[in-house]
Amino acid sequence: MKFEIPNWLILLGAAGQMFTAFIYPYIRHKVFDWYNDIKKLKPLNQEIAKTYGRYIQGLNFSFGLISVLFTEELKNKTGLAVALTGLIAAYWTGKLITQFSYYPMYQIPRKPFFKVGEVLMNTMFVSFCLIFVGLFVSNLSGYLNK
Repeated sequence: MKFEIPNWLILLGAAGQMFTAFIYPYIRHKVFDWYNDIKKLKPLNQEIAKTYGRYIQGLNFSFGLISVLFTEELKNKTGLAVALTGLIAAYWTGKLITQFSYYPMYQIPRKPFFKVGEVLMNTMFVSFCLIFVGLFVSNLSGYLNK
């Protein structure tokens, strides 16, 4: 059975990934009060935490941009398609595992807006994981059957 992820789904995932990059500073500031917590760290640790935050934001945006610019290439069953979709799938799978393993310990504000946002963000993370795991599996099976 041949399985292929449609372009519109990849593009929807791309838009969502870029959205997460844009919304990330708002979530850190308004939901988690991250900047006040960061101020409690030593200066070097503050910079390390900020750097990792930028890495996350940059990766989310980059994965989205790659998905927009190279939609067909992400499906072409080449070694590079296997590697890149595998990387993106591993990233979002790791994010999802972390989200549900560790983050429930933290309390987000109880306002309905934030609760709805939490459900929507988690739904996006699950969809990114499913889209890119699907792409990876499709690419890998096609690559191995060449």
